[in-house]
Amino acid sequence: PWSNKRLEVTYATFRDRLLPGAKQEWQVKISGPKGELAAAELLAGMYDQSLDAFQSSAWGLDIFPKWGTRSPWQFGYDSYGATRSSLVAGDFFRLRTDVVGIGFSSLDLPFSYISYDYMGQRDLFGGGSVESMNFEEIEFKVAEEATDGAYDFGMSTASDSVAAFPTMTYAVTANAAMASLSDASAMTAGRLSSPPPPPTPKVQVRSNLNETAFFLPQLRTDAQGNVIFSFTMPEALTKWKFRTFAHTKDLKTGYKEAEVVTQKDLMVQPNAPRFFRESDQIVYSAKVSNLSNKDLSGQAYLELFDALTMQPADGQLAHSTAPKPFSVKKGQSTVVKWTLKVPAGIQGITHRVKAVAGDFSDGEESSLPVLTNAMLVTEAMPMPVRPLQSKTFSMTSLIANSSTTLRHHKLTLEFTSNPAWYAVQALPYMMEYPYECTEQTFSRYYANSIATHIANQHPRIKAVFEQWKSAGKAAFVSKLAQNEELKYLLLEETPWVMNAQNETERKQRVGLLFDLNRMSDELTIARKKILAAQRPNGGFTWFPGMDDSRYITQHLVCGFGHLDHLGIESVRKDGAIWQMIRRAVTYLDRRLKEDYEWVLRYSKNKQEVALQHIGWDQVHYLYARSFFQDLPVSSECSAAMGYYVGQAKKYWREFNSYNQGMIALALHRGAEKEVPAAILRSLKENAMQHDEMGMYWEAEGNGLYWYQAPIETQALLIEAFDEVAHDATSVEEMKLWLLKQKQTQDWKTTKATAEACYALLLSGADYLAESKLVDITVGGQRIDPTKDPNLKVEAGTGYFKTSWMGSDFRPDMGRVEVKNNNKVAAWGALYWQYFEQLDHILLTPDKARLHHKAKIDKQLFLQENTPHGPQLKALSGGAKLKPGDLVKVRITIETDRDLEYVHLKDMRAAGFEPINVLSQYKYQGGLGYYETTRDAATNFFFDWLPKGRYVFEYPLRATHSGDFSNGITTIQCMYAPEFTSHSEGIRVRVE
Repeated sequence: PWSNKRLEVTYATFRDRLLPGAKQEWQVKISGPKGELAAAELLAGMYDQSLDAFQSSAWGLDIFPKWGTRSPWQFGYDSYGATRSSLVAGDFFRLRTDVVGIGFSSLDLPFSYISYDYMGQRDLFGGGSVESMNFEEIEFKVAEEATDGAYDFGMSTASDSVAAFPTMTYAVTANAAMASLSDASAMTAGRLSSPPPPPTPKVQVRSNLNETAFFLPQLRTDAQGNVIFSFTMPEALTKWKFRTFAHTKDLKTGYKEAEVVTQKDLMVQPNAPRFFRESDQIVYSAKVSNLSNKDLSGQAYLELFDALTMQPADGQLAHSTAPKPFSVKKGQSTVVKWTLKVPAGIQGITHRVKAVAGDFSDGEESSLPVLTNAMLVTEAMPMPVRPLQSKTFSMTSLIANSSTTLRHHKLTLEFTSNPAWYAVQALPYMMEYPYECTEQTFSRYYANSIATHIANQHPRIKAVFEQWKSAGKAAFVSKLAQNEELKYLLLEETPWVMNAQNETERKQRVGLLFDLNRMSDELTIARKKILAAQRPNGGFTWFPGMDDSRYITQHLVCGFGHLDHLGIESVRKDGAIWQMIRRAVTYLDRRLKEDYEWVLRYSKNKQEVALQHIGWDQVHYLYARSFFQDLPVSSECSAAMGYYVGQAKKYWREFNSYNQGMIALALHRGAEKEVPAAILRSLKENAMQHDEMGMYWEAEGNGLYWYQAPIETQALLIEAFDEVAHDATSVEEMKLWLLKQKQTQDWKTTKATAEACYALLLSGADYLAESKLVDITVGGQRIDPTKDPNLKVEAGTGYFKTSWMGSDFRPDMGRVEVKNNNKVAAWGALYWQYFEQLDHILLTPDKARLHHKAKIDKQLFLQENTPHGPQLKALSGGAKLKPGDLVKVRITIETDRDLEYVHLKDMRAAGFEPINVLSQYKYQGGLGYYETTRDAATNFFFDWLPKGRYVFEYPLRATHSGDFSNGITTIQCMYAPEFTSHSEGIRVRVE
């Protein structure tokens, strides 16, 4: 029984009822199997027990084998007997032998089958009663000589039992059989002025609502086996699970858990939504509970603040600060309610609820983001100016704007003479992108690796970032900014909130990126996730639960090849990463071998084998493989490699410019000279040359697939002209086009951003150097960074940026005059951002289609239980909602072409709560997809969406009364984001 390996865990000091925020010192005693002192190590933790509803976990170290038997008994109409016996040994092995020729006297039973399983459960099938049942006593033994894992089972007497494995005896009576029956069944509006609120009683307000009280992984006993530790309870009113696990060096273990409740005699618990949305009306409620020994009457207060400034915001939300009276009997609770109208223009609300009844009081405070009820639209006007040139640019859409529903957000001007700076500026976007697919996890790793490399290799640049990081720290001390969860939601749903409200904040954000400690932590997290995402066969999936993806695996191999090519040494020096790359390359080699074997299997003769059998996947493989020429191709795959290299040489003209660039680089790295040179000559002959746009190629194909992505194409061709042709002039012209495509903060996708950063950094980070300033006039107003302290041009960058908020700029500022005083090209852009109301977004033919070839529709239904089963009533048909109702969301996707790597985002009203909260892979309505739930929306990811019509549903629960915007549903190809569509805006009312 291994009783000598058991430790006794005793709580010498323990309280199961605590006050929120109480300081505690607890003592745990560890003793051995016989009560002796034990020198042990203790793991202790306490967390909100409600988290077990999402995912429970157990602590323990169950390494010692457990022995048991399973003895089924089969009964027929006229005979019965033992049919087999099994010895079950933990999870290590299970052995079975058939028992032949065991006969018993006749048994008259009205039922037909009894089963005894190895867990001791007894199942009886049929009905009736047992009049008599007499079984012979049967014993099973394990042969003593079976020491090699092959055990022998047979009939024996008690005298034949083996000491190491005690005899297991079963004697069944009629009463026991009947008792088993019960055992078996038992297992089955506008901004208003905000007057100062009236004074309220002083109440200790709870604000530390952490879900983890403590986690102490390495506590050691003293000489007497005691462990003493201190902690401060969080201030949430809830039930906590306290767990301890102890172990010694010789693997003695002990586990114990207990429950702790934090409570007060009078408690107030707000029922807040996950977020607010502009223009919503919501009934905010709070529960007041009385655990005292008498009835209580008192008053409840709700105080509202702007989360960024902590200034009172009651007036802005049309909230009266007058207290709400309540009465609550002992041992019961009541509800108090307030009706709020969420205004526009506020980014976060801190809500503070208090309840006072005589000498009893309680309060709780937390913050919520306010999401805009609009879509952010960005229009950009790139302003490239060649050396020693003057130009005038006009943004006609801003100058001639006449919309009545449009709300200006921001006008931004930025300029730099350093192309590599755009890559540096784009790195935070890659690290902050919220979705956890393998490609974007790698993008975070990629960005952190580049940032670490730049900071380590260029001390002067690092010093500039240190200045930025230390500047303006007061801008990030608001209540909203202190709440990581709210910052994350705002960044995901309204990314412009965290995007540089002034120059100081922008610098600090990039400066924080280049903090070496932060980069190290982020790099470690991303590294672990990438290593965990690799499947046993060496391939990677797009999202967990999906099949391994050849394309995603090749993309990761290319990415690590880029890092290696840039001289970032950690790729080869990190043993785990290098081993992962080797396994991924081996996986890709095997996939290429499968392609080759398919060609041989289905080709009738050598002439057919010689025809074109190379496609996009094989070209991508040759490019990815070329980064790791030092990893040998196995003998079984070498024939396939040789075949497709020959195919690339012969059929390169059949591919678009993206794949031609890949072929040129792959062959060049394989010591082939003639074909790569011919490819580069052909590409240059077919290139477009433009004074403003530089050198580029016209878009090819319909842009739905990875090999038709324009940013990635341009970035790869920059690499080809730099490495193969050593054509510096063409490279600079091509970078001009790449920079013109950049908008407010990214190159449309994380993958495109990664490729663009690589292309711009090929010439090294030496581009970050000082330069002369350009002369800029915006709407007749001269912009002079030397005279504006907020527009200092940082040493080493030559970059500056200025913004005007909606109320501070005029339409005529869409006209910009630029004079470049440098001998190098200057890059810049003007960005106009404005909001359009979600409720005004209609499903027009243009907006409802992906490239006019697909559409999306969304409907909401009330699900009601009826005598005939659940029935759905469309909310558009007049169905009324109340808190607690189940809402079904039905989404219909229709497309006449195949799509890949598709993201569907379904917004949710603030008064709804999701029911599906765990991210997982699902299959429904003919579609396989990865579903992940966020605070304000549910996201669906389809790695492959064949043409057709698809309908799928998911549930929500109405939790708050009010009038809400439910937002829209958008669908987009993640790596071709210009192919996008959305549904109509919907409003819902919960009575």
